[in-house]
Amino acid sequence: MTRLTHLDDAGNARMVDVGDKAVTTRTATARALVRMSPATAAAILAGDAPKGDVLGTARIAGIQAAKRTSDLIPLCHPLALEKVAVDCEVDAEAGLVTIVATARVTAKTGVEMEALTAASVAALTVYDMVKGIERGVEIAEVALLEKTGGREDWRRPER
Repeated sequence: MTRLTHLDDAGNARMVDVGDKAVTTRTATARALVRMSPATAAAILAGDAPKGDVLGTARIAGIQAAKRTSDLIPLCHPLALEKVAVDCEVDAEAGLVTIVATARVTAKTGVEMEALTAASVAALTVYDMVKGIERGVEIAEVALLEKTGGREDWRRPER
């Protein structure tokens, strides 16, 4: 079993020492799925949500969240992000908003948490923007899709 890197020998939480790690370009991409009724998804596409531009607001919220990840996740290192992109796609017929967030940095540690935070907060923002027309919206899945740089690259297997 792999040792948990955020625990010391006594089992106490700690910030990982990345001082001896190599500086490399690191990227991470995460996805969030937001399920709703087809009518709500159609309202998003038409720009008819009560609070305004759902996707634009979600995109900005995700970018802001990525930049604040170390303030939200206690053991994350603060990073000078080089890129954060949040893309949203609406399938009105399926009642689905797919959010894909990508973060990039040249550093000694990865940006998985920043990508996951961006996707999560963008999904929460979609909920907030449409809760006036549908309370049953569901954030169905948040997952890391891939990461590059550092010790090894990783990609989620296709399902």
